[in-house]
Amino acid sequence: MLDNEVVLITGAGRGIGAAAARLFAAQGASVVINDLKSDSCDELVRTISASGGTAVAAPGDVTGDGVAEQLVTSAYETFGKLTVLVNNAGFLWDGMLHKMTDQQWQRIQDVHTLAPFRLIRAVAGYWRPAAKAEIEAGVHVRRCIVNVSSTSGLHGNVGQINYATAKMGIVGLTKTVAKEWGPLGIRCNAVAFGMIDTRLTQPVEDGHTFRVAGQEVRLGVPARLRSAIKAQIPLRRYGLADEAAGGILLLASPLADYITGHMLEVTGGLGI
Repeated sequence: MLDNEVVLITGAGRGIGAAAARLFAAQGASVVINDLKSDSCDELVRTISASGGTAVAAPGDVTGDGVAEQLVTSAYETFGKLTVLVNNAGFLWDGMLHKMTDQQWQRIQDVHTLAPFRLIRAVAGYWRPAAKAEIEAGVHVRRCIVNVSSTSGLHGNVGQINYATAKMGIVGLTKTVAKEWGPLGIRCNAVAFGMIDTRLTQPVEDGHTFRVAGQEVRLGVPARLRSAIKAQIPLRRYGLADEAAGGILLLASPLADYITGHMLEVTGGLGI
C-alpha cells in the first residue's frame, strides 16, 4: 500500500515503534528510524534490509534543540521526500500528583507534546509550500501525520498525571493540525493505545528501566494489577506490538484518505 512513500518514525528502536517500522517497510515504504539508542536503530535497519525493505537510521533525542529539523532534513537528503510522520517516541515517569516534581512533570511534557509539535513544525517548511504549488498545478500528493496518544490521556490514570495531561494534549494538537492543514490536503490523526504488551506494561518486577535526568526510572505495571486490568478488557488480553502498529498503518494508508482529525482507540475495548 505504501510504495514510493517515505516514513519517519520516532521512538522506533523497540516496541510499537519497531513493529510499525517493520510493517511500513513490508508495505513498500522507505523508513527513517529514529531512537535514542543508535545501536537499536542500526539493528532494526539490518532486520528490515534483510527482509528486502529499505530503512535508514537517524538516532537522536527528539527533545533536543534542533533535532526535529535534523530528522526531517535527513529524510529529504536521503530519499528526496517525506510523506508520513509518526510521532511515537515517549516514556513514562510515573508518580502521584502530590509527590511529583517539576522536572518529572516537564520531562514528560517535553517528549510527548513539545517533540511532536517541533517535528510537525519542521515538516511545515517542506510540506506547506509543496502542497500549495501542487494545488495550483492540480496535483495531489499524499502526506499525513499520525500522533500517538493513550487511554491514560482520554480517561486519566492514577499515578500518571504528567503522562495523562500530555497524551490528552496530543488530541488537541492533532485536531488543530487537521483543521489548519486540511485545506492543503495534509491529514493528521492520532491513535490511542490501551494495554499493549511492551516494557511499559510488562510486570514492573521484571526490572525494565529508563534513564532520564540522571535517574533510573522503573517501568511497568505491578504484577498484582495486571490480571485485574486484563479482566476489564473485553477481548481479555493485552494487545501485541504488531497489532498496535496496525492502527498506525491504517491511519497512514490510502484506506484512510478521507479520515483526518480522528482519534482511533486501539485498546481491545478497554474504556468503552
